[in-house]
Amino acid sequence: MTEQRFPSGPHELELEMLELRPALEAVLMVADQPLDHLTLAQAVGHPPTDVADALGALADEYTRQGRGFELRNVAGGWRFFTREEFAGAVERFILDGQQARLTQAALETMAVVAYRQPISRSRISAIRGVNVDGVVRTLVTRGLIEEGGNDAESGAVLYRTTSYFLERMGLGSIGELPDIAQHLPEMEDMEDEGLAGAGADDVLGALAAEQGLTQEQDAIDDDPTPTDVTDQEDDRG
Repeated sequence: MTEQRFPSGPHELELEMLELRPALEAVLMVADQPLDHLTLAQAVGHPPTDVADALGALADEYTRQGRGFELRNVAGGWRFFTREEFAGAVERFILDGQQARLTQAALETMAVVAYRQPISRSRISAIRGVNVDGVVRTLVTRGLIEEGGNDAESGAVLYRTTSYFLERMGLGSIGELPDIAQHLPEMEDMEDEGLAGAGADDVLGALAAEQGLTQEQDAIDDDPTPTDVTDQEDDRG
């Protein structure tokens, strides 16, 4: 008589026997970051091509059914998000009626980094016309930008956007950032310093508003109320 053998641990479970779509939903439900189809395929024990097809089918199914959440492919992977039309309910639940937004200073600095990366703090300051040390530190702490090497000539630290930035903006890559040309002044001799600050913050602001980035529970700056920043003041982190 052949002895029946049972799995001795989770790593030996026959995951390929699990139904594909429910298994994907179970994994995505606990994911704290976007997961690509290869990672998901390893988790659920199905071929990557089948997983990729199932992810697209699930996303379409949620949209057709008008569910309160959606499955998006952002920052190189898949993750559940609240559907935009129901964001207000989530906002009221989380914020309890209090609105905390990205300040103008943080939004402008993030726009400069997004459109001119990799870029140093001194270069950001030159473009914006104010000291940005504080707001850069805060954006790094919040995970929206990160160090991306050093300048070959000066040795200054260079900054770039993160995958979390892409996720919050609903983008697959930096190449999907909106074109800012239509927002720039019509000046043939416009100096290079004015390129990023002349309209990038407006474009990024509109995109951020669409994705709810300007309504985070934690404000990017210490001041919870958005204020215009003049050229004479320093940014506060």
